[in-house]
Amino acid sequence: MLNMAAGLARLGDLAASPVVATLAQAFADAGHDLAVVGGPVRDALLGRTTNDLDFTTDARPDDILRIVTPVSSAQWDIGRAFGTIGARVQGEQVEITTYRADSYDGETRKPTVEFGDTLEADLTRRDFTVNAMALRVPDVRLVDPTGGVEDLVAGVLRTPIDPRVSFGDDPLRMLRAARFSAQLGFAIEEGTLAAIADLRETLAIVSPERVQGELTRLLQTDDPVRGLRVLVETGLIDQFLPEIPALRLEVDEHHHHKDVYEHSLTVLAQAIEHERARHPDAEPDVKLRLAALLHDIGKPRTRKLEPGGAVSFHHHDLVGARMAKKRLQALRYDGETIGSVSKLIELHLRFFGYAEGAWTDSAVRRYVRDAGDELERLHILTRADVTTRNRRKAARLAHAYDDIEARIAALREQEELDAIRPDLDGNEIQRILDVGPGPVVGQAYRFLLDLRLDEGALGPEEAERRLRAWWAEQG
Repeated sequence: MLNMAAGLARLGDLAASPVVATLAQAFADAGHDLAVVGGPVRDALLGRTTNDLDFTTDARPDDILRIVTPVSSAQWDIGRAFGTIGARVQGEQVEITTYRADSYDGETRKPTVEFGDTLEADLTRRDFTVNAMALRVPDVRLVDPTGGVEDLVAGVLRTPIDPRVSFGDDPLRMLRAARFSAQLGFAIEEGTLAAIADLRETLAIVSPERVQGELTRLLQTDDPVRGLRVLVETGLIDQFLPEIPALRLEVDEHHHHKDVYEHSLTVLAQAIEHERARHPDAEPDVKLRLAALLHDIGKPRTRKLEPGGAVSFHHHDLVGARMAKKRLQALRYDGETIGSVSKLIELHLRFFGYAEGAWTDSAVRRYVRDAGDELERLHILTRADVTTRNRRKAARLAHAYDDIEARIAALREQEELDAIRPDLDGNEIQRILDVGPGPVVGQAYRFLLDLRLDEGALGPEEAERRLRAWWAEQG
């Protein structure tokens, strides 16, 4: 329950903070209005911490820059065309934007920028009522023209105006509804939810980069599953990640398998739990969370109904890795993220062979080598992928994974497993075989690496003996 007295006290603390007080005085001295707006006001009322300070003013961009320059250590005007000036004040980064009244034309991906004249009109054009509140400074007055406080109390997300008009102005707001539902734990008002379902296809006018940004922010929340359910239930996710609703495979009376969609959401939730347990103070791991969400997207394409009622998904790991790579490229994710996620999906089944029977040291070394920099994430993903209700099976898998992690740690202590290399490098191979650079050196290197993985360190002399024997066999 929202404690208004405590919330208003926190607003007073916000207004008295060095950054806000400095800017409030500077704009007042220049004869302009200033207000803290959006997330910082919402979070202060809720008692949540906020990392970003956003301001709005009646001053135009050139005037904003002139006012903030004397009280800031740096300024940037990359958002000048949209009325936004950035600055570093008292060591904190802030953004100050002229009152806006812009809208989309329904065909292009960029808004038509129009500056407004009043704070109330600016707030009305914002995405949701809980984000459409402002704190006027320096007089410390809460401005809430659309009922944001009431919706905070009720835990509801609602647009300040008709949702069809609001989402028509910027379809990305539909994605933001799912994100804020997950971030705040709020329900989406019925009419707003219906508008998302009706207008889902208008998301096509929004650039992939902006869609990707919202998907990433959703995955960074404490409970992204809540927002993903909104996206699936409204059909909005079909516009940019159709592989997720495709996981809701039909099950007939003769063939039975677990609900892959629900399983994937459970794996995501469990991966987040493991992530927090291992690294409680770290930033949310988007690569891990994407991999957890997408790890089984190859199943619909590889599903085969077997005699006797069994269902198989042979090679869904490899197929899913390729599908994830293609989809993440379409969403304009960076190459490092795409590589990490696709590798995790490709390798996510590897461990289950270990659970069926203990691996040799060679198999463990190969597992570590193939995982490379993704080993820690692969540990978490594989543990999270156990969603069985069979307690005996779950305990057996957990024990097997404890065992493999212990063996990896022991091997790492013995031989620096993270940097496994053959006993001889490329130059030594060329010298011993009396060959120049070329395919032969690569073949010899792989032969020696396999020996290293199978038998551990051999030492240069034994490695040379084995290499010469191998070379003789090649004729």
